[in-house]
Amino acid sequence: MIIKKLLLVFSIFSITNLVAQEKPNILWVTIEDTSPQFIGCYGNQEARTPVIDKLAKEGVRFTNAFSTGSVCSASRSAIITGVHTFKMGTGNHRSNYTIPNYIKGFPYYLQQQGYYVSNNVKTDYNVANMRAFTKEAWNESSNTAGWWNRKPGQPFFSVFNFTESHQSRTMSQPYNWYLENVLGQIPEKERIAEDAFKMPPFYKDTPEMRKHFARVYNSIKLADIRIGELLDRLEKDNLKENTIIFFYADHGEGIPRGKTNGINLGYRAPFVIWFPEKYKHLSPWGTSGTVTSELIDFKDLAPTILELVGAKIPDHMVGRVLLGRNRSEIVDYLELSADRADNGPDLVRSITDGRFMYSRNFMPYIPQMRSIRYVEVGDITKEMRSDLKKGTLNELQKSLFEERPAEYLYDIKNDIWEIKNLAGNPKYKNVLKKMQKLLDKNIIETRDIHFLPEYEIGLISQTSTAYEFRLDNNKYPIKQIYTAASLSGKRTEKVTKKQICLLADSNKFVRYWAMLGLRSQNSELIKPYKQEIILAMKDTYLPVAVMASAMAFNEFGNKEAEEKLKEYCRSENMEVALIAINQLLYLKNKKPYEATILEVYNMDDRNYKVRAACHVFMRMQKIGSENFSYKR
Repeated sequence: MIIKKLLLVFSIFSITNLVAQEKPNILWVTIEDTSPQFIGCYGNQEARTPVIDKLAKEGVRFTNAFSTGSVCSASRSAIITGVHTFKMGTGNHRSNYTIPNYIKGFPYYLQQQGYYVSNNVKTDYNVANMRAFTKEAWNESSNTAGWWNRKPGQPFFSVFNFTESHQSRTMSQPYNWYLENVLGQIPEKERIAEDAFKMPPFYKDTPEMRKHFARVYNSIKLADIRIGELLDRLEKDNLKENTIIFFYADHGEGIPRGKTNGINLGYRAPFVIWFPEKYKHLSPWGTSGTVTSELIDFKDLAPTILELVGAKIPDHMVGRVLLGRNRSEIVDYLELSADRADNGPDLVRSITDGRFMYSRNFMPYIPQMRSIRYVEVGDITKEMRSDLKKGTLNELQKSLFEERPAEYLYDIKNDIWEIKNLAGNPKYKNVLKKMQKLLDKNIIETRDIHFLPEYEIGLISQTSTAYEFRLDNNKYPIKQIYTAASLSGKRTEKVTKKQICLLADSNKFVRYWAMLGLRSQNSELIKPYKQEIILAMKDTYLPVAVMASAMAFNEFGNKEAEEKLKEYCRSENMEVALIAINQLLYLKNKKPYEATILEVYNMDDRNYKVRAACHVFMRMQKIGSENFSYKR
């Protein structure tokens, strides 16, 4: 009798183990800061990416895969939660704001399905209490994590993130560091020479620029080598034929004008899915080199994986299911977003249908080459700024340093480098109107929370969440706020008058957008409203008062405004200080603030963003140390 019971238990265990083994293993291979036009399988004959190219040749390659944000932490927030950043308030790079307790990292749900889930190693999820959030999501998240730590026969979901193509490698680290840590790791015959590729036309084609741009190709090459080593291990462990492999980059290329910018070069990512023979039936596109133009973005990844393993998809995940019997309908367009990166603020909202990319710049006084410390320290940026000063850049190359128009419309199928802005072209009037209406509709329907200043999101996060705050129309009347915001960048006398009137609105967020819109107006249109701008310096809402002070000093040389700005730079509230210092970066006359910025930079209680903004100012004015210190 005992023997029969033992046999029964053993049989049940064996069946359970067999069922578990039938579940597909899932491997995510991610690289950083890479646009598809720098990879061989996407048509670049100069690129040397044989491992990635082989995955695409045997799998499914996506030509219209887009990151939800254009910087790593915003992108990864959407990936891990399956929720748009502009709903959760997680679009601003490396912020630390609360999200609802019921929004979990999606691997948590895979654990409930018996999966071993591991992450090697980057998190950067852009949420408060990230250590606890990460611990709940993963069985293991470390630089030693992998499928090899699971129980025998247990299905796995494993993520490996390769940093070899990161912006630090392609531009921000010193050149000697790159020689040792990137080029020195690649066999000499596999390196990409400085004369072996075409330069993007928005860069000046000189030997010095080629020297720096070759870093992009070689960094991606090194990432390809590392991916090959990982896939070799998967094969040696006899797991490849039970594993579905996803390969993608977290957003676009980490070069000036790419990463952090709300255009195709910032958003579009390479994306490939490889299916073993036993799971090829799960692909709705076919396999073996199939290419699909289906639109996907990163909020689709979490629900797709949950569906794949048989887990229930939480209601807050509204992305598409890409695979399996319950596959979602194909969409006609995507809404994408770009917000603050490093110390540099921005707010861009984009609509793409795969053929056109429409981007609305809500802070157009800030150029594409906005003053971000992590970009400014790069040798390639120094070379670009040197050429700008010498007057040797052409009109396209100079435009990166100039104020942006309110709108971009690019034909990203025929203009891959986004050279011709079609927003003012009568031939594309209907396309423009369609995109404008879609964007307006999406912003209102999603109740985009980033139309609040980051200062406010920080206050909300102390007692609640931005995700929930945005749903209360009394607290957040999005239609009223967006009506004011939609004027920003429209540089006309009529709009200027409207914005001046809105400075007296009872809603502080409307006043904020009135002032932000005025900040983007032409100086000639501002001149008649000196008294109104100076009066706005007394606004009870600090973001309005700070920007009004910057405008009063910049446009009218007001001495009271000068002193107020200095006080704001020293503010105990880091968001107020950041607003003030970032305004200084775009003033005509920065000289009066040099001593203040040196003082603030050396304060022990300043956070990274504030200190980084100070460092940019110091580099501009050639004061203080060239070397940035995280501590001081």
